Amino acid sequence: MKESEHARILLKKAIEITNVLDAKALVIIGIPPQYQPKMEIPILIIGKEPDKESSNFQHLPLPLSLGSKNLVNLASSFMIANGIIQEGELFVYVTPSTVGIQKAEKTVEVRDEFFSQIEHIFQEVLELAIELSLEGREGKPVGTIFVIGDTRNVIRHSHQMVPNPFKGYKINILDRNTREIIKEFAFLDGAFIINKSGRVLCAGRYLDIDFKKINVHVPSGLGGRHLAAAGISKLTKAIVITVSESGIVRVFKNGKIIFEYNPRLH
Repeated sequence: MKESEHARILLKKAIEITNVLDAKALVIIGIPPQYQPKMEIPILIIGKEPDKESSNFQHLPLPLSLGSKNLVNLASSFMIANGIIQEGELFVYVTPSTVGIQKAEKTVEVRDEFFSQIEHIFQEVLELAIELSLEGREGKPVGTIFVIGDTRNVIRHSHQMVPNPFKGYKINILDRNTREIIKEFAFLDGAFIINKSGRVLCAGRYLDIDFKKINVHVPSGLGGRHLAAAGISKLTKAIVITVSESGIVRVFKNGKIIFEYNPRLH
């Protein structure tokens, strides 16, 4: 049986379960847009955006590499935050290989602001950060920082620690062939600076944060990398993604952690 036919059958079964249980929403993860059903309840689509607009469709462009469990939990948090579903209500989810039932609850450490940051460049960098968390560099854990957007101000509040390996090159995060190049420089101390178009401007950039002027707080046990990430995200309009050597991926905005996830635990 073809994978697409398998997905179609699972989606049909998910619709049946939704109707039997009187579930309040259907979450479709990674199934091609041509299989989107007609239903009166809200439908949340994770993955490729559907071709046809519909008043009951919502689209959440999260990277599928987060894994089904975490995508379902994020979907739950998103729907609660946007009033699509109430905590404790049932929803049904379907992927190309599974159908499941979930009670809506906030199980992921994520703030509502996280969802407003989801756009193509951010999605690509988050996916790369997850890959680094899982793979490391040459099998060894790696910690790094990605600073996305507001590059003029970020550059103004930082300096180069080592010669910039990306100077003079047009390396873009949207080009999947460049990912290994970016990973090769993740061992450098300092941050990657990525503009709003996805171009990697710098690596090995030290973030100059005067913590006497910028008041930020991070949870106990987090060190200088996370303080710097919190600081630059408060000082500028940039959004910052960090990867810890322990594998935890965090997203910072306005000086706060708005997303925290450890891919190694799932």
